[in-house]
Amino acid sequence: MNKQVDIKKLSPKDFETDQEVRWCPGCGDYAILKGVQMTLANTGATPENTVFVSGIGCSSRFPYYISTYGFHTIHGRAPGFATGIKLANPDLDVWLVTGDGDGLSIGGNHMLHVLRRNVDIQIMLFNNEIYGLTKGQYSPTSRPGLITPSTPMGSVDAPLSPCVFALGAGARFVARGIDTSLKELPVTLARAKDHKGASFVEIFQNCLVYNDNVFGEFTAKKTAKDTQIHVKHGEKMIFGKDVIKGLRFNTEKFGLEVVIIGENGITEDDILVHDETNRHMAFMLCELESPDYPVVCGVIYCNPAESYDKAVQDQVAQAKRDKKADFNALLRRGRTWTVE
Repeated sequence: MNKQVDIKKLSPKDFETDQEVRWCPGCGDYAILKGVQMTLANTGATPENTVFVSGIGCSSRFPYYISTYGFHTIHGRAPGFATGIKLANPDLDVWLVTGDGDGLSIGGNHMLHVLRRNVDIQIMLFNNEIYGLTKGQYSPTSRPGLITPSTPMGSVDAPLSPCVFALGAGARFVARGIDTSLKELPVTLARAKDHKGASFVEIFQNCLVYNDNVFGEFTAKKTAKDTQIHVKHGEKMIFGKDVIKGLRFNTEKFGLEVVIIGENGITEDDILVHDETNRHMAFMLCELESPDYPVVCGVIYCNPAESYDKAVQDQVAQAKRDKKADFNALLRRGRTWTVE
């Protein structure tokens, strides 16, 4: 007779640690931490099968505050560690936590390859458009004109779009969320966790010390319905306080435009339906810039393909079946010599 094991359903509190959470009071990281703990509980994750990997930066303190396995690694190199962990134990649920500086500056090359390879991990990139831990220098996502200790006359760099970068690197899952949107963010993170392959989620995160309210034009609660659109696969891309704004494809400009349903003969039939499998549509959605367009959140692109770790494991299994992995024979094949 099989004995039934009563598995206790975990709550977000079960993923809290005994460590003092040390971010600046009011930092958006607190809300993201709560959202991740909610996601883990809602998706039935277990601490013993989950691991968080981080690089360097404010966001990279994350592993200390999640009651799972964790690695606080090297600046920009977290994708390499995460890849190794997933290859060594493919059954682990691996999360990578990084920031716009850690992940897209010194770690840009590593980020590119973990996405290109499609390693089965969840990547959360906290974007606050600034270097917070090292006291406010401009980052790869900072806007032109931003005055910082490293750009005293204003930044002249063209900012990098994390989601456009991810798509260009070949990511098969690209999404966006907002730190304080604890209704939508856990849903997006749950989709990322469910995706087999590299899942890239950009999270707009407010740094109230060095770049406060940088996203205020679209995160302010009073106007959020008019400045954000949370897309869902198969649904019309309609938004706005009065639910009459929508995104339409303009054939003359060959791009997206905001239209008003009921004006100039516009009907709901003119509004685009979100297709998360369409890479071209994903690029257009990620390239929309406020304040002329709403900021697109939710799952923007999801088109699964075989993951890198699965392909590697399949090769290992094949080698074992074919008995090709004769290490002794490989050492003595070809030119050899003896040192006396």
